[in-house]
Amino acid sequence: MKEVQMREVRLGSGTHTVRSHGATVAKTHMHDWLMFVLLVVIEVILYLTPPFYRYVGKDMMTDLRYPLLDNTVPAWAVPMYAVLLPVVIFLVVYYRRRDVYDLHHAILGLLFSILVTAVITDSIKNAVGRPRPDFFWRCFPDGKDVYDHLGNVICHGEKSIIKEGHKSFPSGHTSCSFAGLGFLSLYLSGKLKAFDRKGHVAKLCIVFLPVLAACLVAISRVDDYWHHWQDVFAGGLLGLVVATFCYLQFFPPPYHPQGWGPYAYFQELESRASAQADATVNPLNARPMDSHVENQGDDKNGFLGLNLARDLTTTVEDVESGRR
Repeated sequence: MKEVQMREVRLGSGTHTVRSHGATVAKTHMHDWLMFVLLVVIEVILYLTPPFYRYVGKDMMTDLRYPLLDNTVPAWAVPMYAVLLPVVIFLVVYYRRRDVYDLHHAILGLLFSILVTAVITDSIKNAVGRPRPDFFWRCFPDGKDVYDHLGNVICHGEKSIIKEGHKSFPSGHTSCSFAGLGFLSLYLSGKLKAFDRKGHVAKLCIVFLPVLAACLVAISRVDDYWHHWQDVFAGGLLGLVVATFCYLQFFPPPYHPQGWGPYAYFQELESRASAQADATVNPLNARPMDSHVENQGDDKNGFLGLNLARDLTTTVEDVESGRR
């Protein structure tokens, strides 16, 4: 008898697509998108706000005379690998699963992870005003240092370069890298079912790749003498914490049996199962509904979450038992 078999749930072809459910999902999260726009405005204001110009004496210049170098990782590259790359991966998963809930929540969670991290980072940067390791050459490009009667620097370099020289702590490149790539790592660990207790270490290698890339970006910031090691450590920790919080707003923990899908997906299943249960009890009031429950098929290890979850809610199992 197949009555006690585990069931698998999947979205039928074209069931929850951008065209059919995209507007509804976006409308449901309208306030989130409004908050996103507000955070963008706040971030622009913070970026334009001058930082605190901390006292820098002559005796402090020993640790601030490193050469002024170009960025190994330019600022324009950060959104490319921290935002665009994860979004491309989200789109690939959507193309295979046709789940607009997964696509929308992944993109929204990623954008909030990056933006919240950026706002916190720039707020701390402006408040702390820590000089960068190459501050001497920003302040005195000709190498002739000048100080006032209190021993503080009197800079005669370009104002924009000096302003940037007071934004060392924490590292923005590092925090945003860990916010975006850290979120991607959590997303991949859920889709790959990296913690399914089957011992497939290869999955972990894939999960760690985004984190490794973020670490290399952090190291480059120290190698370029744009940041002290404390700056990148704090930035990395900040980015990972924010990414984790934002991810868990929309997805179960990666080690959860249902960690391969967003909360909204399972809520939709419960809603449909409840409606099907009502239809079973009172068929006269039943409405035509698409079936989304199938018998358990061959297990393909659920790679990238493209196959179906094998853990069903009790509600769905009860519905299926009733139908038999």
